[in-house]
Amino acid sequence: MRVPLRRGLCLVVAAPSGTGKSTITRALLAAEPELELSISVTTRPPRPGEVDGIHYHFRDRATFAVLAGSGALLEWAEVFGRCYGTPREPVEAALAAGRDIAFDIDWQGYRQLRAALPGDVVGVFVLPPSFETLESRLLARGGDAPDQVAQRLAGARTEIAHWREFDHLVVNADLESAVADVRSILRASRLATARQTRIAASLAGL
Repeated sequence: MRVPLRRGLCLVVAAPSGTGKSTITRALLAAEPELELSISVTTRPPRPGEVDGIHYHFRDRATFAVLAGSGALLEWAEVFGRCYGTPREPVEAALAAGRDIAFDIDWQGYRQLRAALPGDVVGVFVLPPSFETLESRLLARGGDAPDQVAQRLAGARTEIAHWREFDHLVVNADLESAVADVRSILRASRLATARQTRIAASLAGL
């Protein structure tokens, strides 16, 4: 069996709604072949075009409760009456095989994940250039009433209050630069001495 050069890592990119987190994550996945997206378990029904095991693992609430109660989920939360969680087994297998996993979770999920996998989680918090810019981006999306935009802005303030819990901060004033910054963080994290399992073994006798 091939011994991986290094242990994999969990890259969490968290940000308030409208900051560009999903766009940054998609760009990273396209540019980094060794990075894969964690597939969450959810109790919400599939939307048109969504496939079980590709977009989400769709489970009923009773099954989700069993997973959460047995420790089979690294982190989980209930959002607007739907439950979402990260399966433990595929993540731990990927880390042991030297593969990296990207996570689309909030600060609460990041906190749980870091507690479950100490030393394996790298957290990046993405900030907008200003709240005025964030408001403009949310309004430009369309489809949300003014009171909904106000709620999202209030939620953004709550999320940003937890920025100190993350390892890195990136301001998304320019998408290309923000992607490059997060990619640099990923590359540097891969080179951390604690991840170099094969090299560490070869140097053990020195």
